[in-house]
Amino acid sequence: MKLVRTDLPGVLVVEPAIFGDDRGWFMESFNETRWMAALQEAGEPVPRRFVQDNHSCSQAGVLRGLHYQLPPHAQGKLVRVVQGAAFDVAVDIRKGSPHFGRWTGVLLDADNRRQLWIPEGFAHGFLALSDNTHFLYKTTDVYSRECERSIRWDDPALAIVWPAVAAGSKLAAKDAAAPLLAAADHPEWSGG
Repeated sequence: MKLVRTDLPGVLVVEPAIFGDDRGWFMESFNETRWMAALQEAGEPVPRRFVQDNHSCSQAGVLRGLHYQLPPHAQGKLVRVVQGAAFDVAVDIRKGSPHFGRWTGVLLDADNRRQLWIPEGFAHGFLALSDNTHFLYKTTDVYSRECERSIRWDDPALAIVWPAVAAGSKLAAKDAAAPLLAAADHPEWSGG
């Protein structure tokens, strides 16, 4: 596995080793020992262990996010697309962080097999770019309705450059009613 830094410190693209021949291909989608070693080698903090896996399926134009959870159930997420394609976004929402309000976006699809690591303290969202986009993610804490929060996907202060299809996106009611970044609850930055 190879970790590639994005322009947002802490958010990493994970490129798995893929072994293929005329029969097809094989990859480890997750190996805890290799994951921890790769993070340590890159000088990145080692997160809590993953405790929950989620799987969603979205049609083209569905936009999910920007979601996060506050402590004590903050979640780090390791996300990937196994069918279809998505534009995946992480936003630093840690109060006091030098990168507060900055975002990064990455194309994840079934062909590139890349994953994105989004640490705790970042909001996350994605736009499905094709029908039947299957999105898998591992989380470092369980879902908690009381700790769940969201931020508007189209907040002008964030100025996220979504693919053109975002203008006609299909949103959940809670995402359409999400507050702007300035009015949202923010986790504290620990300086890490």
